[in-house]
Amino acid sequence: MLPTTSRSRSSSSSSRANPMFLQYFRRIVKWQQMDVEYTFWQMLNLCTSPKVVYQHTKYHKQTKNQWARDDPAFIVICSLLLVVATLAYCATYDHSSSHAIVVVVSVFLSHFLITGAVIATCCWFLTNSYLREEAPNSHVVEQRVEWLYTFDVHCNSFFPMFVLLYVVHYFLSPLLITHGFIPLLLSNLLFMVGASYYHYLNFLGYDALSAVNLYSASIFGTNNILPLPNRDCDCPIPYSDLKRIQPIKILHEHVLQPKVIETKPHQWNHMGSALHIHHQVIAML
Repeated sequence: MLPTTSRSRSSSSSSRANPMFLQYFRRIVKWQQMDVEYTFWQMLNLCTSPKVVYQHTKYHKQTKNQWARDDPAFIVICSLLLVVATLAYCATYDHSSSHAIVVVVSVFLSHFLITGAVIATCCWFLTNSYLREEAPNSHVVEQRVEWLYTFDVHCNSFFPMFVLLYVVHYFLSPLLITHGFIPLLLSNLLFMVGASYYHYLNFLGYDALSAVNLYSASIFGTNNILPLPNRDCDCPIPYSDLKRIQPIKILHEHVLQPKVIETKPHQWNHMGSALHIHHQVIAML
């Protein structure tokens, strides 16, 4: 009888990951192998219609059997744009050459690379440990979220925030550095929109995965069934929190819902006679 399970599943997945990383790093120094046009198309659509980008990610999974990009052009171009924006800030605010180099390196490492690696590692651990859908039987291939894909999600989410907080902020800096309520409000509004859009694109990135379930609950919905896998809701909720929501559901069913007053048949007769007398009085007047 043929075996239906594999004992070296984890070792095989790790062996597949190592060549992918090696090939990825080799292509970083080979500009001819990068699809620059497609990268700029992705950057434009991430700011206008990000769902289209993640729809192409599903096609990439179907054709190449991996969620992550095999082309490092997005990371390279995003890094170059970040370096250029940082140099523009240094040139505007009269930094020396040595200080500008320190600022560029620190911004690239702290704002993009190290922070992105930490966020990608946390999301990779959470999705594979708690949000991943388990295989129903041994005949189904186990799907795991790749770490490189979680870093791709961070890069996709970072670019629109970079446009707002580095590019738009740079051109508005003569207004934003002044004192007053309007500059303060505009600065906070830019940061709020950038952070909100970053988290929204993170949600779209993990919602596109077929191996990850983002559960949501409709507390005051018409069906009152918990939980409901609703892809249109941006509020993921695990199964462990359903007991906390149950008292809210009971409160909604027994207290907050309007009570319908049942009218008996003889009460309808009295109401009909009263309306008839009312119409007769109006006719006499």
